[in-house]
This record gives sequence, structure tokens and C-alpha cells, in this order.
Amino acid sequence: MNAPTEPTMVAPATVSFWQAFKFWLKLGFISFGGPAGQIAILHQELVENRRWISEPRFLHALNYCMLLPGPEAQQLATYLGWLMHRTWGGVVAGTLFVLPSLAILIGLSWIYFVFGETTFVSGLFYGIKPAVAAIVIQAAYRIGTRALKNKWLWIIAAEAFVAIFWLDAPFPLIIAVAALVGFIGGRIKPQVFQTISGHGAANKRWGPALIDDDTPSPEHARFRWSRLFTVMAWGGVLWALPMGLLTKFWGWEHTFTQMAWFFTKAALLTFGGAYAVLPYVVQGAVNQYAWVTPTQMMDGLALGETTPGPLIMIVAFVGFSGGYTKLVFGPDAPILAGAVAACLVTWFTFLPSFLFIFAGGPFIESTHENLNLTAPLTAITAAVVGVILNLAIFFGQHVLWPQGLGGEVDMTAALIAVGAAIALLTLKRSVIQVVVGCAVAGLAIKAVAG
Repeated sequence: MNAPTEPTMVAPATVSFWQAFKFWLKLGFISFGGPAGQIAILHQELVENRRWISEPRFLHALNYCMLLPGPEAQQLATYLGWLMHRTWGGVVAGTLFVLPSLAILIGLSWIYFVFGETTFVSGLFYGIKPAVAAIVIQAAYRIGTRALKNKWLWIIAAEAFVAIFWLDAPFPLIIAVAALVGFIGGRIKPQVFQTISGHGAANKRWGPALIDDDTPSPEHARFRWSRLFTVMAWGGVLWALPMGLLTKFWGWEHTFTQMAWFFTKAALLTFGGAYAVLPYVVQGAVNQYAWVTPTQMMDGLALGETTPGPLIMIVAFVGFSGGYTKLVFGPDAPILAGAVAACLVTWFTFLPSFLFIFAGGPFIESTHENLNLTAPLTAITAAVVGVILNLAIFFGQHVLWPQGLGGEVDMTAALIAVGAAIALLTLKRSVIQVVVGCAVAGLAIKAVAG
């Protein structure tokens, strides 16, 4: 699935709903690597290979999703599905981005709590973790080379990296400063922030797109106040109805009700992705509610890192653990309680993401040629490159020094990571091929060692 070497000068044919459905389903099973890797997959598939959308339109949508609380890659998929096939297109794209991960995590959580540590599962994890580190590094390179078109944007990215890596600055502050820099810079040096405009430059390599730079927004993507109020009303019903039923039948203090309320709040705080909200989740799920132990939380994070879908899907593990250990349905049905709790917290965690896209998408579509609004978003994209580099280092540290920086380097894991990086960057293998290959290597290593 490599990008074409020569541009195709004919725009692709119209994509049917079911053609898109098959792609979104496939994406749900191959979206490894956290938000950076997932965004890179979306770019490669939709901009380079299939040419469903041009790079400027893709980046404009990405910039908006970067501003939102919640998993930006899942929101980007929802946005693109909505843009192509209306509300149901967005629902399908966003749901299929999450559903395979939810099913896999419920299955792995069942294995974890019923059978404990197994050679098979630990071998999979051992091989996939270095692959994930390599995927994030590749994604940082791919996105950085496309987003950082001049020295000023490189400076913004470097300063964002310094702020988060050395100064431990909160992600929302980095985003706010970048937006301010872009807002001011767009007036002082507008040419610096016009890097995603211009049909010829952006699509020089891949040719015309189905949704091109100058393609008018479809009727359903045009802003109307009536449409905004309708979306907000439906969102209120979809949140209040299950919350009301939980409160009525089980009471406010019940585990399910408290999970619904807690993860609603968590969904509105995830501006920095999964790692930015993890301290809040740990504080509530471990210390306040005791749904998971600290050790279980760490194991759940490993599950979230090594399965497809958003990293914030660790909430499904937390929900499963809470339903399972609290015996919500009694001692005879702990697995059912865990599975229901995992689905419940996933609903309340991701519902706001859909509402943000359906409510805000039409306004964003009306601004893709407005420099006053795109300049701050261009600066934000540059800053996010620095944050992604920090994430790559975070993964690398945990893969190479599993006992901490004071411990020994895991040379076997390092070799797997180097091999995965070569396969991705030099041999141009697909993400799923690399993940499967590294998983097999991990199983083989554990089998020989064990």
C-alpha cells in the first residue's frame, strides 16, 4: 500500500457508502500506534493511496480535531466519514474505529482476570511494544515532514517539545500558546502560515482528490443554526436517557452510574490524548473508586498500547475491572458485569467526540480558506509534532528500559524495534504487516526463553 510514484491526473470515482464502510471496518483492525500512527494511516490511505480527500482539506480537519478533547484520530475518522456520507457516514467511521478495540479488550480483559499471566499474551505484548514505538517514530517523521514547511513552524515544534519534555508543561497550555502565536503570526507574517493552501503544491505527488482543495462543501456540511440545535438536542438525549435509567434503576451511588458520570467528565478533559488524562483516570479509578489496583492499571495501559484503536480505550479495561471485581451482577456473572461495564464506559467516553464533530464540522468546513482561523490551527499542528516526538521518546524509554532508566537495556526489544523501524521507513511495509511480524517474533522469543 505504497503511495504512487507518479501523480494520477484523474480524480477517483465517487465512493459509495458501502465501499467506505469496508475501509472503516478494516481501519478499526489496523489502527495501531496511538494517535500519531493512526493519523499517519489515515493520511496514507485517504490522501495518498485512495485520494478521497486532498491534503489541505485533510490537515484542516485534523487541526480542528487537535483542538477538541477526546481521541483526535477517532474524531478525524468521524469527520471524514461525515463529510463523505453525512451523519451515518460519521457514525459508522467513528464507531468502527472503536468497536474492534472494544471487543478485543473485553476478550483480553477476560483472559487477564480469569487465567492471569499467559505465555501467549505476554509474548504478544513483548513483540508488539517495540513495533508500536517504531510506528510512532515513523508517524512523527511522516507528519513532521508534511506539516513543518518552514523554519518558523520548526521552531514552534521544537519549543513545544521542550515545553512538554523538559518543562512538563500541560498540553492545553502548549496548544493555547501555539494558537496565540498563529493568531498573531497570521497577521504579521501571513505567508508563514499558508503552507496548506494552493492546489498544485499540496497535490503534486498524488493528483486530484475526490474532495479536493476547491471542492465545495456538500449541503449537509454547511452551517445552519437549526442543524446545530438539532445535533445538540440529540446529544443531550443520548447522554441523559442512559444516565437517567442508570440512576432510576440502580441509584446515583451504584458502580455503573458512577462510571457513567466519571467517564463523562474524563471525556471532556482529554485535550492531550490518553496520556494527558491518565492522571485523572488513575486518581478516580484507583484511589477514589478502587475499580482497579495500581498494578492492574499498568497492565491495562499495556493492553491499550498494544491493541488497535485509541489509547484512551484503556477505559474499557478499567470498566471491565470495576464491573468484574465489584460483582455488579453477583458472584455468578462477573464476566457479564465486566463486559457491560466496558461497553458502558466506552459509550460515555466517546459520545462527546461524535457531538463535537457533528456540531462543529459545518463551521470548520466554512473556514478552510479563512487565514484568520487557519493560521492558529497551522501553528497548533506544528506544536503537536513536538508533542508526538515526546510520545515517541516515552514509548522508546519503556521499551528499551522496562525496569526504568536506571535498569539494563532490553537488547532483544531494541532489535525488534530497529527491525520494525527498518521495515516501516526503508522497506515501506504496512503497519499491519509490521505488527503481525513483531507479534510472531515476540511469541517465538518467549517460547524459546520459557
